Amino acid sequence: MLKRRELIGQMVGAAMLAGRAPAQSKKTPDEAFRSLMTGNERFAANRFTSVEQDLQILRNHTVDKQEPFAGILSCADSRVPVELVFDQTIGQIFVTRVAGNIVTPEITASLEYGVAVLGLKVLLVLGHSSCGAVKAAMKGDSVPGQISVLYQKLQAGVAKSGGDINKAIEVNAVAQAELLRNSSPVIRDAIKAKTLRVEAGVYDLGTGKVKISQ
Repeated sequence: MLKRRELIGQMVGAAMLAGRAPAQSKKTPDEAFRSLMTGNERFAANRFTSVEQDLQILRNHTVDKQEPFAGILSCADSRVPVELVFDQTIGQIFVTRVAGNIVTPEITASLEYGVAVLGLKVLLVLGHSSCGAVKAAMKGDSVPGQISVLYQKLQAGVAKSGGDINKAIEVNAVAQAELLRNSSPVIRDAIKAKTLRVEAGVYDLGTGKVKISQ
């Protein structure tokens, strides 16, 4: 049986959490995008707030349902911890990952689920500096197994890069975001209805900052 002090502590924690993180589904696309970017500002400045939230309460709250406000298509690179990068915690971001942050049928299907069922308000394709997948595609060297299947999907960025790896990474993120906008009727219809926005950006491994591509 819980002691009175413990019970009060949990009630206060739940109330604070409710005040700090209202139902994600109520955010507008612009509010969702701002939440991501202000979270990244906190991350880059080493001023986390997500770690202050009671993880047990969050786990209990999300056992039976999830209400993430944003979906991220990120590279699989271990140096890009998506939730940390945006100072978010359990249940707030719907993350898909694949080397080179490329759009595949499986990725599209996952993000369509996020939009149609979970009510995501913003999708962000997130490239990152020093991306090994993009570097490999630029070199075009022979590689083992199925690694080379990535090259074809990265060619849009490589072709427009002029040999500049940083430009290739950014162009690739923009191209993948455009592919999401145009190839998925679910995402396209949500954009038309103004319930969703799709953006592209690049995470700088050195500074921790995310730069949105225009």
